[in-house]
Amino acid sequence: MEIHRSFRFHFCVSVILLLSIHHASSFYLPGVAPEDFTKGDLLKVKVNKLTSTKTQLPYSYYSIPYCSPESIVDNAENLGEVLRGDRIENSPYVFKMRVPEMCNIICRKTLDGKSTKEFKEKISDEYRVNMILDNLPLVVPTRRLDQESAIMYQHGYLVGLKGKYSGSKEEKHFIHNHLQFTVKYHKDPATDLSRIVGFEVKPFSVKHEYEGEWNEKTRLTTCDPHAKRTVSSSDSPQEVEENKEIIFTYDVEFQESDIKWASRWDTYLLMADDQIHWFSIVNSLMIVLFLSGMVAMIMLRTLYRDISKYNQLETQEEAQEETGWKLVHGDVFRPPTNSDLLCVYVGTGVQFFGMILVTMMFAVLGFLSPSNRGGLMTAMLLLWVFMGLFAGYAAARLYKMFKGAEWKKLTLKTAFMFPAIVFAIFFVLNALIWGEKSSGAVPFGTMFALVFLWFGISVPLVFVGSYIGFKKPAIEDPVKTNKIPRQIPEQAWYMNPTFSVLIGGILPFGAVFIELFFILTSIWLNQFYYIFGFLFIVFIILVVTCAEITIVLCYFQLCSEDYLWWWRSYLTSGSSALYLFLYATFYFFTKLEITKPVSGVLYFGYMIIVSYAFFVLTGTIGFYACFWFTRLIYSSVKID
Repeated sequence: MEIHRSFRFHFCVSVILLLSIHHASSFYLPGVAPEDFTKGDLLKVKVNKLTSTKTQLPYSYYSIPYCSPESIVDNAENLGEVLRGDRIENSPYVFKMRVPEMCNIICRKTLDGKSTKEFKEKISDEYRVNMILDNLPLVVPTRRLDQESAIMYQHGYLVGLKGKYSGSKEEKHFIHNHLQFTVKYHKDPATDLSRIVGFEVKPFSVKHEYEGEWNEKTRLTTCDPHAKRTVSSSDSPQEVEENKEIIFTYDVEFQESDIKWASRWDTYLLMADDQIHWFSIVNSLMIVLFLSGMVAMIMLRTLYRDISKYNQLETQEEAQEETGWKLVHGDVFRPPTNSDLLCVYVGTGVQFFGMILVTMMFAVLGFLSPSNRGGLMTAMLLLWVFMGLFAGYAAARLYKMFKGAEWKKLTLKTAFMFPAIVFAIFFVLNALIWGEKSSGAVPFGTMFALVFLWFGISVPLVFVGSYIGFKKPAIEDPVKTNKIPRQIPEQAWYMNPTFSVLIGGILPFGAVFIELFFILTSIWLNQFYYIFGFLFIVFIILVVTCAEITIVLCYFQLCSEDYLWWWRSYLTSGSSALYLFLYATFYFFTKLEITKPVSGVLYFGYMIIVSYAFFVLTGTIGFYACFWFTRLIYSSVKID
């Protein structure tokens, strides 16, 4: 999931301009080079996993009895592909470049009871078959309901359909056994070489017929290439029943296209609702401007009041208002309870921040395009591991400021706490997927690789960062801390910690929830997500919103003479993760059609991991913003 964690303040604004938002889609990862084909060259189609939005459990193509080549060969896959459940294998479909074919017979099968059951289950669960040609995924073009002229592309074709036929009262299962492929190519007029720029299919269910005994030279009467008769004229679908014969066939058509190879993904990635994304950003910017105005007022008033005090110009009311946060100067930097746990969470948040920021930079510049399958997840995992250096450093620096001495114990907590919780949830979910015999189950070798990345690289880097951080001089507080803690006066109801924390999470969530819809759709409904330009802008807005709402509420808290701001600053912006999880629950019941209990457990299990990561990330942003704010205001005033 892969999905996003890490932020570092002010990254070149020029990158945002460079985005040109969604047009970044034609920028590619170096190494994904175009391949030229001459007329008659062999084009080998590869098959990928079967996917369903109803079950969220992928299966390998040959888990059901489709036609197979003489020997099935697995493609080498990267870490991200394996974690996504991709299983790329060779197929019996072989084309010749720019040589159209009609009614090619792949194989004939007679279904037994087990095969019939497997096909029926996959059809009922609306599984789709995914294929790849020249690194392009197979898509089914469909017309949008709201705009007939606009075409949408769906990943893969359905295994079959379920419905009533010929006045039958009961629903029957029909398999798509004839495929009409369309391969689009861009031709170089000078060299006569061609490059593949599109791979589309129209599936049909056809009960093929033939005369005489079946042999290698049998000609189908339902699909005769000599008579130019296609299956589209057939009105007799192929039913899935035990002991029934199914003949699998395909056509191939080649279409010349003006689309160039560098832009071939643009068609797949076109978003028809850019206006919604712009609305989301404008809405989020309004929130940011409002909060920025409040922060500016607070900062100006705070500093202005301080100056006016020394000029002896303040009124009695101003003096009373001012004394609130100044009265707690002797306690505001007192170490909090469970300070070591706070250090661990802050260090982990910094690790996320670094990972997401660098991932965003690569994605925006086009290095993690969909043409590099699994690249995004692989990059996030590796960056998470290497950012352990910054996690250890940040945790140790804060720990030393709190006058902690057991830095090795703190380092172990930082290296193990968050990853262990996530790994435990992931292990349980993987066991459930394995129990369903899904290709989404992570193999033992990959699990070992993940553990090696954690223990072999991440943990040592956390120790290195922690050692460097602890050797640095401790951060000095701007004011001295009293030995005896000051009593906190009774607080107004709206300054109750629980209430203010829950209120604090609403605005950061409000800044990102529209974009969150598209992210969830891409993850759970198998749609392309490649508008990283929008996502990067929303990400920056999230960082600013978390920082500003925490500063505003921290100021109000200090004015109420409540100096316990350490944990509250973390929880204020971190509480947006609660709203994220509630929205994910709402999305589950309104947008998804998941029926299996295992699939529901998987959804909520993964969303708990995402929400927990979001909590750590946003909480750290809020904490550092409040940390900077308190040090600034208390260092700018003279305490008598």
